Amino acid sequence: MIINGVTIDNTFAEAFPMKATRAIITAQNEKWAMISAQAMTGFATSVIACGCEAGIERVLSPEETPDGRPGVAIMIYAMGGKGLAKQLETRAGQCVLTSPTSALFAGIEGGKPIPLGKNLRYFGDGFQIAKKIAGKRYWRVPVMDGEFLTEATTGMVDAVGGGNFLVLAESQPQALAACEAAIEAMKQIPNVIMPFPGGVVRSGSKVGSKYPALGASTNDAFCPTLKGMTKTDLSPEVESVMEIVIDGLSKADIDKAMRVGIEAVCKLGAANGIRRISAGNYGGKLGPFHFHLQEIMA
Repeated sequence: MIINGVTIDNTFAEAFPMKATRAIITAQNEKWAMISAQAMTGFATSVIACGCEAGIERVLSPEETPDGRPGVAIMIYAMGGKGLAKQLETRAGQCVLTSPTSALFAGIEGGKPIPLGKNLRYFGDGFQIAKKIAGKRYWRVPVMDGEFLTEATTGMVDAVGGGNFLVLAESQPQALAACEAAIEAMKQIPNVIMPFPGGVVRSGSKVGSKYPALGASTNDAFCPTLKGMTKTDLSPEVESVMEIVIDGLSKADIDKAMRVGIEAVCKLGAANGIRRISAGNYGGKLGPFHFHLQEIMA
C-alpha cells in the first residue's frame, strides 16, 4: 500500500489491556487549569518506569464543566486497578489540591468507582464538609486560597494501551514535522491520549537486552546510525525514525486516532521526505489487540 508516495508496511501494532480513568480539572481560568493538568500528567510516559501513562485529552469550555469554569480533561492508564487508584490519588493530592483555584471532578460515569477526592478530604483536618448533589458526593476542603472542591470518586474502565505507528523519514526535521502534524490531528479524537513528550517518542524499544537487568532496550533495527552494525529494517535514504504511542478507552478509539494520524503524515508525503509508515509489535504473542496498518488505512 502506497499513499502519496509513502509506503504503508504490511505489519501491525500490538497493544495490551489496561485500566483507565478520566478526571476534569477546573480553575478560575484556562491557564491555571492547564498548569494543574500538566503537573498531574507529568512523568507518566510509560508504565515501564512511571507507574502509569497519563496525558491531557482536551481543553474544556465552561459550558462543558461541572462548575461552569474553564477546564482540562486528563486521562490516566495503568496495568491494574490498584495501581491506577494509587496513581490517581497521589497525583491529585500533589498536583491539583496544591494548585491555586483548582477543583476536581469525575470524568467517567459508570465503571468501577475509585477514589478521586474521597481520601484527599482528610487534608481538611476535620474542617472538611461533605455535600451530596444529584446523587453525587462532593467534598469541600478548606485551603489557604479559599476552598478546594472535589468529587469523591470517578469511574475506572477497561482500556487499551500501546497502539503505535512509526514514521520513517529522510531526516530528523522531516520526521518530527510529520509527527507534529499527526499529533495535531489525533488530538481531535476523543477518548485517547499520546503519553510521550509532545506525543512523540524517539527511543522506541524492543523486548530484552544484552544486559540481564534490562527488560527492554533500543530498537536497533530502526536506529539509522546502526545500519551497518545490526540487522536493519531501514533503507539507505531513511535517516530518522520516530514513534507515536496511543492509549485509548477502546480498540475502536485507537483505530480512529491511528487513521487520522497516519493520514496527516501521508498528506506531507514523499515530497517532504516521508518514506514509510511501520509499527512496533512483539510477534503477536504478548498483546491481544492488533492494529493492522493496511486494514486501518484501507
